[in-house]
Amino acid sequence: MAREGARKLGQHYEGVAARYLGTKGVKIIDRNVHNRGGEIDLIGLDDDELVFFEVRFRAEGALVDPASSVSPIKQRRLVRAASFYLHRHGMWERPSRIDVVGITPGHRSKYRIQWIKNAIQAD
Repeated sequence: MAREGARKLGQHYEGVAARYLGTKGVKIIDRNVHNRGGEIDLIGLDDDELVFFEVRFRAEGALVDPASSVSPIKQRRLVRAASFYLHRHGMWERPSRIDVVGITPGHRSKYRIQWIKNAIQAD
């Protein structure tokens, strides 16, 4: 039951991130992609670059900001999932990157959103 609630909450914030990214010119082409490599929250096109997005929400008063909550293990999973996606779709030559979208409650607006481009690098 708690897992279902967490999934709905995750989908809500992925929607918030997708709307925000849309206002910045990103075209979202896929959501909640699961493959052998792992899970990718959002996949979009930023100009001609394919972008894999990790969406993170942290409530007010959290000890760690959303971007810092992406652990080294999670970073490796994201790189593996993105690599698997590129391989499966024959897109190895396509420019791509992994970004993090951090969401926290806002003071002047409902949310404070931080978009960190190229947040995670493949080794």
